Amino acid sequence: MIFHNTGFSGVFIIELKRLEDERGFFARSFCQREFIEHGLDPCVAQCNISYNKAKGTLRGMHWQEAPYAEAKLVRCTRGAIYDVIADLRSGSPTFLKWMGIELSAENRNALYVPKGFAHGFLTLMDDTEVFYQMSEFYVPEAARGFRWNDPRINIIWPEKINVISAKDQALPEYPLDNREGLDD
Repeated sequence: MIFHNTGFSGVFIIELKRLEDERGFFARSFCQREFIEHGLDPCVAQCNISYNKAKGTLRGMHWQEAPYAEAKLVRCTRGAIYDVIADLRSGSPTFLKWMGIELSAENRNALYVPKGFAHGFLTLMDDTEVFYQMSEFYVPEAARGFRWNDPRINIIWPEKINVISAKDQALPEYPLDNREGLDD
């Protein structure tokens, strides 16, 4: 695996290191030892799949509060997404900044998202599937979110949003006065 730094502390784009021959290729997509060497949380408590029928489906922006904060390894296994994270760590130099990256079945890259970040994505193709490895179990009482179009964070989505759940549509703006549980 090839770990590419981003401008966000603890966030990595992970590219497969392919061993290619006439059959195709082989690549390691996860290695506990390599994650530890890069200072990443190697725990996998749960794996999730998100299937999305239509291009323009938006899911996010979500996170879990401490003590259930979770790191995520996100990979698109079918189709393509514009994957977005926002730094919610109040002491971070990138606090309330966001970044987006295209993840696709074609590029096979993954995004490692540490604890303290909100996460969401927009599908760029019909019939898109996303695979997540999570460091913590899902705890509904700790689930939080902010609205996808919060003007203070100002995420620029690259395509028109056609499908969004009523729950995500009703999320509030990020509460600047209530950041408990998001500090490292």
